[in-house]
Amino acid sequence: MNRAEKYIKFLIYLAVIVLINVVGVTLFFRIDLTENNIYSLSKASKKAVSTLSEPMTIKVFFTENLPAPHNNTQRYLRDLLKEYSIHANENFNYRFYDVSPKEKGVSSNARENQELAKNYGIRPVQIRSVEQDEIKFKNAYMGLVLIHGDLIEKIPAITSTEKIEYQLTTAINKLNNKISQLAGLDEKVKIKLIMSASLETVAPYMGLKELPRLPEKIREAVNELNDKNYNKLVYEHVDPGQGDELDAMIARYDVMSLKWPDIAEENIDAGRGAIDLVMEYKDNVKDVQLLDIVRMPLIGTRYELIDTENLNELINENIETLIGINEDLGYLADHGTPSLMRQRMRGQQQGESLRHFNMHLSETYSIKRVNLKDEPIPESLNCLVIAQPTKAFSDYELYKIDQALMRGTNLAIFSDAYKEMAPQRKQRFNFQQPGYEPVDTGLKKLLAHYGIRLRDAFVMDKNCYKQTMSQRAGGGEQPIYYAPIIKNRHINNDLDFMKSIKGMISLQNSPLELVDGRIKKQGITAHSLFASSEASWLKSGKTRLNPLFIQPPKTDTDLKSYPLAYLLEGKFRSYFEGKPIPAKKTEASAAEESKPADEEGPPEKANEPAPTDAEVDLSKIESEKGFTTTGQTAKLAVVGSSAILKDNLVDQEGRNPNTTFLLNIIDVLNHRGEIAAMRSKTQRFNPLEETTAMTKTTVKIINIAGLPVLVVLFGLFTWWRRRMRRRRIQMMFQV
Repeated sequence: MNRAEKYIKFLIYLAVIVLINVVGVTLFFRIDLTENNIYSLSKASKKAVSTLSEPMTIKVFFTENLPAPHNNTQRYLRDLLKEYSIHANENFNYRFYDVSPKEKGVSSNARENQELAKNYGIRPVQIRSVEQDEIKFKNAYMGLVLIHGDLIEKIPAITSTEKIEYQLTTAINKLNNKISQLAGLDEKVKIKLIMSASLETVAPYMGLKELPRLPEKIREAVNELNDKNYNKLVYEHVDPGQGDELDAMIARYDVMSLKWPDIAEENIDAGRGAIDLVMEYKDNVKDVQLLDIVRMPLIGTRYELIDTENLNELINENIETLIGINEDLGYLADHGTPSLMRQRMRGQQQGESLRHFNMHLSETYSIKRVNLKDEPIPESLNCLVIAQPTKAFSDYELYKIDQALMRGTNLAIFSDAYKEMAPQRKQRFNFQQPGYEPVDTGLKKLLAHYGIRLRDAFVMDKNCYKQTMSQRAGGGEQPIYYAPIIKNRHINNDLDFMKSIKGMISLQNSPLELVDGRIKKQGITAHSLFASSEASWLKSGKTRLNPLFIQPPKTDTDLKSYPLAYLLEGKFRSYFEGKPIPAKKTEASAAEESKPADEEGPPEKANEPAPTDAEVDLSKIESEKGFTTTGQTAKLAVVGSSAILKDNLVDQEGRNPNTTFLLNIIDVLNHRGEIAAMRSKTQRFNPLEETTAMTKTTVKIINIAGLPVLVVLFGLFTWWRRRMRRRRIQMMFQV
């Protein structure tokens, strides 16, 4: 081969290498080998960025060269945004801004970017780092803003890789929906400050020196928001005085009212006033409580005004809820269900709260309170949540629920088989715990017809939460048998929204069982979501849940696993098929039925039959409009406990498996399975599978003694092979 041929081959090889690199840049692809595809975009994310109708810019303010694990968070965010850009249309772009301090201070460019971040509401957070064996704290920017048209959405702190994709995608969808909603508004949103001028006279004595400036601050906030909301806002300051107008305002908007006595030393007469911020759009009303009343032991009552620095953000969030940016989610607000609404007063003893559950739902849903007694279930709802009802449903109310399911409205039912009964007054000072009695609101017969039965019992489980006892109480651990810990093997990971949920904890759960005949007859598909362990038993009848007096059965023959949650889907048949249609009771008919038997009514009506819940015979009204015997395909989720919704099991950050499960099941019932799958893949709780004591001992012996023995055996084998090789060589030369 001559020299020319060598040069030609070299040039050909060089050209091939260059072309391969060009192809690699142009045809970018990655292989995600993680179990949950953490580093790959979900279908919901690809759809969100590929359907943008207006330019969207993401501005990222992230300090460079951060210590672990924050450097990994920044790297993940860069890769994620690059993945977004690959699947996005031409309206998507992003940029990282230099906000990092240099060795000799901060450059002018970085300083300008820091000011830009502050203008967007992105402020540095404090992180901890280890440098030269010392723990140090430093401030770092770790946030971003999304700009879509004139609208802005921010994520002020990204401190871990968990939920970044979920936060970004939901923010993108939210901005996209908001532009569409604002553009379609045919009326302006009225922002009305209701504040009595009389309050300014007593404000200094209440510690509210900033109160006179409040109207102007709200006006400035509304004007600033108006520029970013397509001029759809209008501001009004109303002074209702102290007469009939004040009473009308209180009755119409439920505004906060204050009343004060004479203050003779300051020449202030007794009076009253109101203060609240009300937002109206058509028939929808939202209010923002501007004054907080805090009652503190020993100190007394304090009055606090809302933080005016966050006023813009607070008003903006309520506007989004008011005009329906988020999808509607129905919540049964009567029949004794716990309220999701905030309380007017703080510092007072309240019942167990669903505040965390409400907070997470409100991020992506507009919660519509449904009063079943007075109004129908809106047909526009995809899902209705029924949580912990304690008052009985009439047949007409059950009929409403039944027909909603027939229409395709999915139901999420968190129902208790027992109702808590407070100790009698004489026993309250004996430190007795409340008792529990079976309760039947009428839902049980409805659920049994659909194919699932809620049993009157509590599930106890040896695999349960264990409370650490104080030394005064003897120390050790006290098992709380009615708080089962749900292991991975008892969770149905075959469903997409359950795949990454590896463990949960339940509380005061009643067992569920399928009515096989009903399931087969209706062609319903039933999915068990999670169950207790094989070391479970039932506690039934009137009972008290005192851990000190609950003992497992003496024999294991009474122990078995019990299903605790089910998801049913298919075309359900109406409970009222072949039965009389219940009629709505009027106040007159209810009063008539409640009369004593010996009380006579008006003479002209004495012989008329009293109205009942079943006045109309279905067989005679076959063409009755609105009644459906076999419904559309729908889903019914049933959990035998409402305690799973409470704040002690639902964390505020939304990271624990219980929270993920609840939000996922709500998303699935709202036809948002892709969102649920996206949230699930960031679930990092992944406990090791439990093994027997023998397996643990065997593994320990192998790790301690087995590996050294293997090294010795390998050494002996090598020595033996070398010896045999020398012997063969000797024999070859001896011949």
